[in-house]
Amino acid sequence: MVLDRTQVFNFSSGPSMLPEAVLKRAGEEITNYKGSGMSVMEMSHRSNIYIDIFAEVKEKFKKILRVPDTHEILFLQGGASLQFSMVPLNLMHGSASYAVTGNFSSAATKEAGKYGNVLVACDTSDCKHTRIPAQSELKLDAGASYLHYCANNTIFGTEWKYIPEAPAPLVCDMSSNILSKPVDVSRYGLIYAGAQKNMAPAGLTVVVIDKALAGREREDTPLMLSYARMIDSDSMYNTPPAYNIYMLGLVLDWLMDLGGVEAMEKIKSEKTGLFYDFIDASSYYSGLAEKAARSDMNVTFTTGDEARDALFAKEAEARGLHNLKGHRIAGALRASIYNAMPVEGVRALIHFMEEFEKTHV
Repeated sequence: MVLDRTQVFNFSSGPSMLPEAVLKRAGEEITNYKGSGMSVMEMSHRSNIYIDIFAEVKEKFKKILRVPDTHEILFLQGGASLQFSMVPLNLMHGSASYAVTGNFSSAATKEAGKYGNVLVACDTSDCKHTRIPAQSELKLDAGASYLHYCANNTIFGTEWKYIPEAPAPLVCDMSSNILSKPVDVSRYGLIYAGAQKNMAPAGLTVVVIDKALAGREREDTPLMLSYARMIDSDSMYNTPPAYNIYMLGLVLDWLMDLGGVEAMEKIKSEKTGLFYDFIDASSYYSGLAEKAARSDMNVTFTTGDEARDALFAKEAEARGLHNLKGHRIAGALRASIYNAMPVEGVRALIHFMEEFEKTHV
């Protein structure tokens, strides 16, 4: 069966769907960017035309997230997973605190243990990561170099609803909820995010770092993993992920046309309100995360039966509702509703859920 884009809603956790307007604009410019006779894909990253693109994207990102002058924006590679190493190599001096609330924060914690003493601020594995601890539950050490946490847990469908207070700089993995709401960047020592959820195709990693923290990396820090070196070279020590940076610029234009992160937060609230209200009113479906910790980006739920969950995902895909199978670690079902997912997609999913319940009692 040949489908067009209007017949499919992609609920993938990442790489995720991109706004249709962005894809159309990228398609129009793909062979000839603004009369240059070249695609951005084939431009030298040292050329004047690309340097202009790069500078514009950086300025747009700074404006839309209100990044203060104290912080530097870096466009890097390696995904969020490379930051699991880069953060401790540059920022850990003796010890650091880590909040373990999901799979990726657990991986970051294990990686940091190679470079210093890891102090576990909290660990929700005992409840299968279905909740986020309160501030009063965090075990914090005044001697830690920083507190690391993952703002949104894509696999388990939980999200921090507050910014934790700590006696050390905050380091946050915002890969799956960045640009979905306003953020007080000044409260963070470092923010990092893989682009493939809300920002651009996979391959770009955005880092926002307080410049005061850079330049104190370990002596054995690899050449390409020094924040100070990347700041000094404006992310261009080597060839950056040039086309993905350009794509980020198109996504930022789209977001600004909608009204920025403030408007996106309202759209996000409409989508999650519809979805969670439906689940809460249902006796057939149930959410997996505790209500107070529910993610606005990744909704995890179940029909209550493993075989039926598998059938749900299969039949949903036949209806053009793709990638609803839960992660292999958590099982069940998961709908990722990042920025590019329209309200219509959520309504279509709810309609299918209603029909599925009637035919699979």
